This record gives sequence, structure tokens and C-alpha cells, in this order.
Amino acid sequence: MLSAAIHLLRLARAGFVLAREGVFALVDAAVLPPGPRLALRLVRLIERRNAGSGSARLASALTRLGPSYVKLGQFLATRPDVVGQAISRDLETLQDRMAPFAQGVAETAVAEALGKPVAQLFASFGPVVAAASIAQVHRAEIDTADGSRSLAVKVLRPGIERLFQQDLDCFFFIARLAERHSEEARRLRLIATVETLARTVAIEMDLRLEAAALTELAENTKNDPDFRVPAVDWQHTARRVLAIDWVEGIPLADQDKLRAAGHDLVRLGRVLIQSFLRQAIRDGFFHADLHPGNLFVDTEGRLVAVDCGIMGRLGPKERRFLAEILYGFITRDWYRTAEIHFEAGYVPPHHSIEDFAQAIRAIGEPIHDRRADEISMAKLLTLLFEVTALFDMRTRPELLLLQKTMVVVEGVARSLDPTLDMWTAAEPVVREWIERHLGPVGRIEDAVTEIGSIGRLIGSAPALLTRAAGTIERIDEQTRDGLVLSPQTVEAIGRAEARRWRWTTLALWVIAGLFAVWLLR
Repeated sequence: MLSAAIHLLRLARAGFVLAREGVFALVDAAVLPPGPRLALRLVRLIERRNAGSGSARLASALTRLGPSYVKLGQFLATRPDVVGQAISRDLETLQDRMAPFAQGVAETAVAEALGKPVAQLFASFGPVVAAASIAQVHRAEIDTADGSRSLAVKVLRPGIERLFQQDLDCFFFIARLAERHSEEARRLRLIATVETLARTVAIEMDLRLEAAALTELAENTKNDPDFRVPAVDWQHTARRVLAIDWVEGIPLADQDKLRAAGHDLVRLGRVLIQSFLRQAIRDGFFHADLHPGNLFVDTEGRLVAVDCGIMGRLGPKERRFLAEILYGFITRDWYRTAEIHFEAGYVPPHHSIEDFAQAIRAIGEPIHDRRADEISMAKLLTLLFEVTALFDMRTRPELLLLQKTMVVVEGVARSLDPTLDMWTAAEPVVREWIERHLGPVGRIEDAVTEIGSIGRLIGSAPALLTRAAGTIERIDEQTRDGLVLSPQTVEAIGRAEARRWRWTTLALWVIAGLFAVWLLR
């Protein structure tokens, strides 16, 4: 009871901040019943006069509420199925910037995490250079055999785990309350949504996992000439501290500096699109937070990505789905594009492929009558998911994350080159994957893989037969002197037998009575 009261108090504070910042102005009062409509009008009496636009209101309110709400807003930006397209777009503008914590606090946290004083760990440990909801970054130097090495050291905010847990408990409380009383909340699976947020935050708060993601992404892209991620310094990395090579480069958002340094912005836009698609389609592991603040251009003209706290994964089925979908739209093969949805199991088989192909054609044909720079691949994916909803396609979180990342990537690429032809940029990557995996070489490799699976099954046959023989022997031992049943089972069988014998006895008495009547005739 006390816990519920605490949650209600925290939610009341959150509601006051949301009302004060004018967030409730985004609610359409016309669709509400009279009671809630009146409550909405009363709540709006306390909002600030200069609350600003919808996106500004949301961003301001969530920033004031603290790190947990900022992270919630960023997460819900990837779930338009929960909050709707309009609010999702507003939340995309939310910047993860918070006031930094003190230098001394950061140095103490680093010393505790790495087990040595900062002076022994680093030749120098500079002031904060960036601060976000979960952590902040410092520039540091270490001595090496070749001289010195510059590092970016990421440090978790003190007490952030406890703060997030308190707010997550509130989110769970309101989700359970909503699902208990609302069919729509149950359909949207609000509890499962909060659980996903909780898992995402838990991963982000263990910086060793981000280090592992950086390392995996570096291995996947080591042969890509135009993209890289900084190397991890594992000696100075722990659960609450992450050290990577300092990136000497120009932020992608600073286009004036990029031009002054002689970088080709048109090429950079194409590189960004192709790098993202290679990660998603070729590797099945993509950076899912590619906003300009996480992207730099180094002296060699390569794109450098940092902050791998949010990553997306696609399995082989999803990668094939994405590649063939894009290729189907490029080649205008609508029937094959529809087939892919059915083969992947995304659309239930009771629907018609022909009808679904017709729906996809309605999306795809208009794009071929427009200029390339007017075609939005991200909007295309959004429309595609809206159409598939009409055909009972279940929400796929990994595809939603892919879609939202595509929205961000496309926006950044178009800021570099407003006339960027998304399809021309994407075609080489998609065609290479199609030829590699669905062509003759790919089919031979699939056959070899299948043969290998059969070989492993045959190789494990003796062990399977041994286990089966052992199981049969144990069953034989247990039933040799009669099958031993639990008391509950025996009691249940006894009750069933008693009922059966009662009816049998009654039937015998009826037969005997009828026989006696027949004898006395």
C-alpha cells in the first residue's frame, strides 16, 4: 500500500510537470468523454503561456523530469505503434543532454571502478566534454611505449541505477494499472513495452556491453574503406567506465567546418546510407543511434561512429526480408515483395498474396513517378508497416527499430545532400547481398550448410540412441514392480472409479428389476 502511495506521488509530480510544460495541449479534447474533457481543461489552466511547439513541450517536460524520462522519450520514439506517429516524430527531436556532475565525483567513480587512483591510471584526466542522461565523457591521456594515447573516458552518473529503478517501478505501476482497466492498453502490451525499456537501460548501464558492441562493430566493418569505430581500451574499461580512442575529427553536424576542410558532403551522405545498410543487411548488427552528435569525419574522410549503447540485431530471416523488400521496390517486382512477407511468416497464410501484392503496389508505384530526391525510403518503410497492419502483421520490435534508425539516417544524409537519390545509393549494397546470398554461390553455401547439419545429426546419432536406451531402461525399472503414482493421482483415480461404480451399480439394479418384472408376468 505504501509503495502504491509513493508511486502515485511520483506520478503526480510527473503529471504536474507535463501539465506545466503544456504537454496536455497535444491531446485532442474532442475525442474524450465529458468527464475527462473537463479534467483536461482544468489541467491546462496551469500550463505556461510560452510553452512552445509540441516537440518543444515534450522535450522540455521530459528533460525537467530527469534522465529516466529522457530515456523513456527516446525509447518511445521507436514505438509509433504505442504513442502514434505524431508523438513519435516529436520525440525524435529529444536531445539527450543533461547537466554534468562534478569533476571530483567523476574521478572518484573512475578510481572505484578501476581499483586505482586516477593519477596512477592516466597521465591526465580532463574536464567533461559531453554529458547525457546516463553518463558523461572526459578526455584523458595515457603513456605508451610509442609516446601518449588520447582516450575518451565515459563515466556513469553516480546513483543512476537507483534513480532509474525508482522511475521504472512507477512506469510498471501505471502500465499494470492501464492494462487492468483498458483493453487498448492490453492490446498495446504496455507492460511488455516497459519491460523492453528496462532491458535496454540495463544493457546501457553496463559499459562493458557497450565496449563489446564497439568491438563487434569494428570487426564487422574493418574492411569498409569509408567507415570505422574507435578501438576500445579494455585495460581502462569496467562496468561503470568505458575508455575508447579519442576521435580526432570534425562533427558531422558542423557542415561549415567540413566544407572548409575540403570534405565532399555529397559523398558523405552516400557513405552514411551505404554503411548503415551494410551493417543491417550484411552483418545483421547495426548502430541504432546514428544522429549527428554520434558521427564524426576523420582526417582521411572516413565516417567515425561513437556511442554504441543502442544497437539493433537482425536474424538471417529479417536480413533477407529487408534486402528483398528493398530490391523488390527498386525492380518493381510487387508480387515477389509480397511473397517475402509470407515466406518470413510476417503475414498470416490465410491472407491472399495477390491482395497483399496489390496493397504494396499502391505504395510503390507512386515513387517511380517522382524525382529521386523526393522519395523517402524511411517513409516507404513506414507506409509498408501501416499496410501490413491491415493484413494482421504483428509488431516486430527489431523492424521498428530498423525503421526508426532509417528515418534518422535518411534525415542526416539528406541534410548533407538535399538531392540525394536514396535508391541509387542503396542499390549496390542490396544487389551485392542478393547476388552473394541468393545467387549460385549462396545456394551452394546453403546446401553445404544443410549437409553439415545433417552430418552433425548423423554424428550425434549414437549419443541420441544411448540416451533413448537409458530412458527406456529407467521407464522399465520404474514400472517393473508396478507404476508408482503420487497420492494426489491415486485420489483422483479413486474418485473417478467411485463415480463409475456408482453408475454401474445403479444400472445393474435397474436390469435386475426389469428381469424380476419379466419373470412375474
